[in-house]
Amino acid sequence: MEPSPSRQEANAVIDPSSIRRHVWWSLSVGETLSALRVGDEGLASEEAEARRAIFGLNQLEEEEETSALTVWIRQFKSPLIYILLLAAVVTLAVGEFVDTLVIAAVLILNAVIGFVQERRAERSARALRELVVTRARVMRDSRERQIDARELVPGDMVVVEAGSKVPADCRVVDASALEADESLLTGESTTVGKRDAVLDPDTQIADRDNMLFMGSVITRGRGRAVVVATGPSTQLGEIAGSIKEIGLVETPIQQRMARFARIIGLAVLAASAIGFGIGFALGEDPQHLFLTFVALAVAAIPEGLPIVLTVTLSIGVNRMARRHVIIRRLPAVETLGSCSVIGSDKTGTLTQNRMTVQRIYAEGRDFTVTGSGYGEDGEIIHDGNGVVLEEWPQLRMTLIAGTLSNDATISKVDGGLEAHGDPTEIALLISAYKAGLTKEELEKGFPRGKDVPFDPELRYSASFHASGEGAIAFVKGAPERMVDMCAWSDPAERERVLDVAHRMAEDGLRVLAMASKEYAGPPEALGAPAEELSGLTFLGLQAMIDPPREEAIAAVRGCQEAGIRVVMITGDHAVTGLAIARKLGIAREPDKVLTGADLDRITDDELEEAAQRVPVYARVSPQHKLRVVNALQRTGSVVAVTGDGVNDAPALRAADIGVAMGKSGTDVAKEAADMVITDDNFASIFAAVEEGRIVFDNVRKVTFFLIATGLGTVLAVLASIMFRFELPFLPAQLLWLNLVTNGIQDVALAFEPGEEGVLKRPPRSRREGVISGLLWVRTAIAGTVLACGTLLLFLLEIHADSSIEHARTVALTTAVFFQVFHLQNARSEHRSAFAVSPLTNRFLFVGTAIAVAIHIAAIYLPPTQFILRLEPINAITWVKMIAVASTVILAVEAHKLLTRRSVRADPIR
Repeated sequence: MEPSPSRQEANAVIDPSSIRRHVWWSLSVGETLSALRVGDEGLASEEAEARRAIFGLNQLEEEEETSALTVWIRQFKSPLIYILLLAAVVTLAVGEFVDTLVIAAVLILNAVIGFVQERRAERSARALRELVVTRARVMRDSRERQIDARELVPGDMVVVEAGSKVPADCRVVDASALEADESLLTGESTTVGKRDAVLDPDTQIADRDNMLFMGSVITRGRGRAVVVATGPSTQLGEIAGSIKEIGLVETPIQQRMARFARIIGLAVLAASAIGFGIGFALGEDPQHLFLTFVALAVAAIPEGLPIVLTVTLSIGVNRMARRHVIIRRLPAVETLGSCSVIGSDKTGTLTQNRMTVQRIYAEGRDFTVTGSGYGEDGEIIHDGNGVVLEEWPQLRMTLIAGTLSNDATISKVDGGLEAHGDPTEIALLISAYKAGLTKEELEKGFPRGKDVPFDPELRYSASFHASGEGAIAFVKGAPERMVDMCAWSDPAERERVLDVAHRMAEDGLRVLAMASKEYAGPPEALGAPAEELSGLTFLGLQAMIDPPREEAIAAVRGCQEAGIRVVMITGDHAVTGLAIARKLGIAREPDKVLTGADLDRITDDELEEAAQRVPVYARVSPQHKLRVVNALQRTGSVVAVTGDGVNDAPALRAADIGVAMGKSGTDVAKEAADMVITDDNFASIFAAVEEGRIVFDNVRKVTFFLIATGLGTVLAVLASIMFRFELPFLPAQLLWLNLVTNGIQDVALAFEPGEEGVLKRPPRSRREGVISGLLWVRTAIAGTVLACGTLLLFLLEIHADSSIEHARTVALTTAVFFQVFHLQNARSEHRSAFAVSPLTNRFLFVGTAIAVAIHIAAIYLPPTQFILRLEPINAITWVKMIAVASTVILAVEAHKLLTRRSVRADPIR
């Protein structure tokens, strides 16, 4: 080690800006200590206090919480809400207090729903703070002490060992078999060996094996490291800052609803202006004009839409929960149904997160290991037949070496295998177990003595065991290193082994070589173990991989059939990522990989072009993953992203929908995500896609139903003004129509089951509205029929010398029956209403019956007669109303028939 600075140098004034500029992993230990002005004995207490005043506490910045009042006020920022507020003010001014109370109730209910939703969001930074450890072992005043981790400053010398959390970002000073689990930052499933070497300045975060990062866990060994960054300046802190800057992203359904609200708002203003203009020109009374405006606003605005939208999304939430999907933000229910790209993490989502030996090379032959994960099923086969281990002595020794030079354990529990330890070593134990070899039985014949722990510089590990009167060493490590440690009688065999190992690695497999050496004396008589390991006997290779989930292969294929592109974004190596992607069908032979280093070299424009064709991104950092997501979004894609680590949180927040893993996911990832997959399975994401599409279809059906009936009443009111008729509806009657009779049926429509072929359609464009162009035409047809039919019966009653109250009762009831019949039109965009059984949605069948019964009761009960100004209707008029209202089905059926013929005549459409 290079000489460290003296105490005098260490106490010199330190410049924060120079500290933040250093590329610590590219400096030697001596250069690092010199730059930090600290010696081996650590900082003095007074120096640490001075630095704390400069750098602040070692904690993540707390995010200011939006006040409850601000969130409440935010719920009233919508064109629809503005018009309803104005309508409430007008009705209050003219003394229509019943109308005012009903409108106010709608506004408050809608605000409460939005308020509750929003207050549950924005918790990511708080979850990040929980990852920071509370205590740290540090050298202060030349002795080791335990302190509050928040008091650490750059230059502190910390001591870490197995089981401890890393308290800040640190440069390794010395390490003894030191390994860390950095999956929360890098996404890698295997632990990372640590050393004090100097690395290239361009080294990616996943390969910085001379650095320790805040929040990661030491899994093995012991070491010392010097703090180089604290609090917001750490990798964890930068991620927290990224999440805070991104904020909440509007989902497609929110964007569509906002556009839809603007369209309706403008339409209401236009209709009101027309009504006012006509009325003023005809010399109408100002109060009558006020009531006309209120009637138009109430008729045009689907007051129940915000509520029924929440109900529809909630139904989707319940359906998804049964398919292992938990929704954290209601609008996210529909988003997966809109997504055109899914950016999936590899480990645990597309794969089993259980390293599995698949191939073995021994005795010059290839062997295949069947089965995957930690299951007991599987065997070792050669030429299609199961092997008898006694006939293959070198294969047997290969398995024994992998089992005894091993610190992992497996045990049989509840009919399965439970494993503990490094995933690579577990895989070796499982492969031997499939051949009938267990660690417990083998250690009885080969008691363990000394060992050499794995070291990144040595690139191997070894254990020494008693064997009869002598000893035997079992060694495993990187093939390139192991062949140099072995004695070869045939140099060609050495090259053959390297060639086999290379071809296995090209297939994305992680390859370990096994070797042994026998000694005359017992293990304790040997010298330094590492010095004894030369002239080894090569035994064989074991090649492993974290295999893809079988159900994920089918789910990826299903996504592609549904027009959804799946890309892999992983912290793993490029070769491994591409190999798994090809097995899953995500990538094909000509496809390439973009690595984090590649992303650093290309511009945003170049990445946007590449994002449309590259299927795999490997060795990526949090910033890289965020760039990929943003590039995909700029191409017009609706992007869903999966993740489980802290490193995934910025991308999860920035995506149109973030999908966190429930089992392996960190709290940070779950808080940043919109939905959580409880079984960590990509197949569940595919199931959510189906449910999301059903939800959107139902939102569209409900909206079409409400808008068509609303348009009919608007047209009826406008026609009455233009031709100087009495208004066919009072504002309170329109609220009754929209919130009670409509409200029961539209909620029931939200329970509509999915239609056939929902997953065969391409994803919807981000620019496509809640109502399609086809449905806007159909809305105009249905609205016109409703308006004409309602006015026809209203005028007939007026001409028959009925009272205005009786005529309005007929008009209102006719509109109710128009809703009942039009409801069947709304159940399918393309299928005939007569082809959809009423019993496939029993909620709708019962809800319709209840809505009609409530309205009939309102006509004959004195309290509702008084509030709504209704009068009883005779039997002949009931027949007329039902007959006229049924015409809406005939009109829409004719349009459906024409559009179906048009599609058949022009298949390109």
